[in-house]
Amino acid sequence: MGPLNGIKILEFSGIGPGPYCGMLLADLGADVIRISKNESRGLNNKFDIHNRSKRSMTADLKNKDTINEILKLIDQMDVIFEGYRPGVMEKLGLGPTVCLERNPKLVYGRMTGWGQSGPMSHLAGHDINYIGLSGALNAIGRKDSNPIPPLNLIGDYGGGGMHLAFGIVSGLIHSIKTGEGQVVDSAMVDGSLSLMSFFYSLKEMGHWEDKRESNLLDGFAHFYDTYECSDKKFIAIGSIEPQFYQELLTKLEIDDESFLDQYNKKLWPDLKKIIALKIKSKSRSEWVEIFSDSDACVTPVLQMEEAQTDPHNVAREAFTNIDEFNQPSPSPRYSKTKPKIKYNAKEIGVDLDDICNEFNLTKESFI
Repeated sequence: MGPLNGIKILEFSGIGPGPYCGMLLADLGADVIRISKNESRGLNNKFDIHNRSKRSMTADLKNKDTINEILKLIDQMDVIFEGYRPGVMEKLGLGPTVCLERNPKLVYGRMTGWGQSGPMSHLAGHDINYIGLSGALNAIGRKDSNPIPPLNLIGDYGGGGMHLAFGIVSGLIHSIKTGEGQVVDSAMVDGSLSLMSFFYSLKEMGHWEDKRESNLLDGFAHFYDTYECSDKKFIAIGSIEPQFYQELLTKLEIDDESFLDQYNKKLWPDLKKIIALKIKSKSRSEWVEIFSDSDACVTPVLQMEEAQTDPHNVAREAFTNIDEFNQPSPSPRYSKTKPKIKYNAKEIGVDLDDICNEFNLTKESFI
């Protein structure tokens, strides 16, 4: 059982960061009930990782009787969270004022792109838009290219779902200690700004140029980048510290004295060309063998399929197979309260009867 065992959470169905937040909380042992629209009842996709380990029910959120029953359910929850635009939950009669009046200890999470306030709060958007406003998107990519979307990892997941989960657990600690619930306003633009805090520090200290591929950590340094091997596969080099950098040079059999001035940025482009030619001379597997058990900070760049069979990932059981579906295991790990995946995503609505019985709700109001 995970550290959140016994915590009851109601998740209003959404996409991306909301379900991911719910997955994190369910992975850690919380009893997460996901409420979806009636139209989706009966759909089933066991590969929907974000909805693993959650119970599922459906409802018509425009039906007044249903709303009354949902409020009874909220009365018995520790946490609820939603990902609608600002004002939608209020119009449904499920806003935080109503819910906290009924359940003062409730932690009420709100997941949006722009936040609950501000001139853009009512507008649509996606990860690429939110990280565009935080400065993150402009920093990623090659200097001769457009900014490159880093999947939707920064806004939706790091600055969104994970940010909200942290906010919810922090709010929950406060509620348990004081009996006082509150609203957690988690905006992806805020979360991505938080993730960028280190780079804002570097910029103010004069250690960061606000243009792509001009800095230590954005692919400009010859000792912090990816390189193509002879078999068209790639390795990642991150030999930042001097002792690791020296190990890199030793393993690459480079004795050119120009490499000794590691942090001379003027030399980086030429030194990178030399390393690129060296890496291109062998296959990825050959380089993996050369750098095995080395502190040079050199690793293969794996595809998702390869990651599942990587010896380190296998040794740490980083993937869990549930019903012939191999998926990332719960994280982080705990020495006492060990998280586990209860089951893959269930058929939508399948738990309605059990939930109504457990929380003394009128089933007919949900059908």
